[in-house]
Amino acid sequence: MSDTDDRVLFLAPTKKDATAGIALMAAAGLVCQACASVDALCRKIPAGVGAVVLPEEAAVGTGAELLKAAIRDQPPWSDLPVLVLTAAGPTPAARVKVLLDLGDVTLLKRPLQAGEFLNAVRAALRDRRRQYQVRDYIAGQARQAEELRDADRRKDEFLAMLAHELRNPLAPIRNGLAILHMADGDRAVLRRTHGMMSRQVDHLSRLVDDLLDVSRITRGKVELRLEAVDLNAVLRRAAETARPLIDARRHRLTITQPGRPVMVSADPTRLTQVVGNLLTNAAKYSDEGGHIDLILEEDGVAIVRVRDTGLGIPADMLPRVFDLFTQVGRTLDRADGGLGIGLTLVKSLVELHGGTVSAASEGPGKGSEFTVRLPKLVRVEEGGKAEPAAVAGVTPRRVLIVDDNPDAGDSLATLLEMTGHQVEVARTGHQAIEAAARLRPEVAVLDLGLPGMSGYELAGRLRAQAFGRDVTLVALTGYGQEEDRRRSHAAGFDHHLTKPADLSALAAIIRNGSR
Repeated sequence: MSDTDDRVLFLAPTKKDATAGIALMAAAGLVCQACASVDALCRKIPAGVGAVVLPEEAAVGTGAELLKAAIRDQPPWSDLPVLVLTAAGPTPAARVKVLLDLGDVTLLKRPLQAGEFLNAVRAALRDRRRQYQVRDYIAGQARQAEELRDADRRKDEFLAMLAHELRNPLAPIRNGLAILHMADGDRAVLRRTHGMMSRQVDHLSRLVDDLLDVSRITRGKVELRLEAVDLNAVLRRAAETARPLIDARRHRLTITQPGRPVMVSADPTRLTQVVGNLLTNAAKYSDEGGHIDLILEEDGVAIVRVRDTGLGIPADMLPRVFDLFTQVGRTLDRADGGLGIGLTLVKSLVELHGGTVSAASEGPGKGSEFTVRLPKLVRVEEGGKAEPAAVAGVTPRRVLIVDDNPDAGDSLATLLEMTGHQVEVARTGHQAIEAAARLRPEVAVLDLGLPGMSGYELAGRLRAQAFGRDVTLVALTGYGQEEDRRRSHAAGFDHHLTKPADLSALAAIIRNGSR
């Protein structure tokens, strides 16, 4: 609510009444503003009002018409409470009808006891606050409807762009088939046509792979093959991947590296995909002859920056560049802009690695910079075992992960260990109880669909342990409806996260530790 939503506009019969009424309401903690006339009161209503108090003589005649007009101009959810102070003695029926025609009217007979008056004002304000709840609900529904319309629009744009992107390589492939039929053994023509068709099939394969990746990520099916990785090598491979497009558009690529290994625990193929997508975006959205910087640096974490001199990003688009199907500046002359899923993949894959990605731009025509931050490994011991870097500001916690999917549980454990936490992984409810007795976890992350003993039952068993009262229980599930959340909280969970988990949200939960 705004500062004016709860105020009482008070038109008193006399100046003395105004002073006394304002003092009375102020002493009761109510916000009150005196008005000198009905006209002045009506001018204040559009700025916000909780209730109106005025004498009956001000609410009849021209006063009634002014008030009716002001109330009529209120939005549909509003039924402004009006408290009318009537004179002592009976009020004529005709006048009562005029007063009640104002709407949500309460008649208060003068003289009033202070308590009676304050109770009436408080009741009016409670009524008004319920109206504000309706207002906020309507506004929320309108926002959701607008978001759905926007999502539907972006879906339609995506389908149109998908058709365009699929037709583009199909045309030269069809032409190539015709050429092969007519080439009559001309080796030069066959070789040239074969190369062209191979490039177009590769392009189609990348489109399909990206679509499948988005599908896997949204369903929590991406599996990372984690190992100790030198980001220098990732940058080199990503640059090689994007080089054909960079060269075709005559861009200049500058790679800046620290001259020493920068180790992370990661899936090298997926990280190469991340950096390659950022480089490809930079090449696509820069006019020919642009400059692209690929920078690797360290500052407690590993940092990869991709900076270009391209089209830039409008300020209103920056918060949405990682949303699915979102593209900046799609026009006919930018027909190679892709499907609008590349940055969504980048964000999802980076977060699966426990990192973050952000976008910055000074505006259209001023280029863009994308920054990826990943937890760093400070050294690699003999045998390739990586030791996690201490992350500044993170208090190590004892964390129990229970998931019957080995890849899901182990990869999450690796990410948490990289940030300094002590982690144990269990596959079943019975293993979890044994592990919890050893570990005495501060946080337990439980998959709900466990074999033999469900996550709900396991939560109850853990709570029953001597240490269980203080454990922060986190449900991790593919079900995220409101009913699912209510059920998990009823089972004793403190938090409910849907797969794939928002790693920043999980990190915040673990950072806060025990209950």
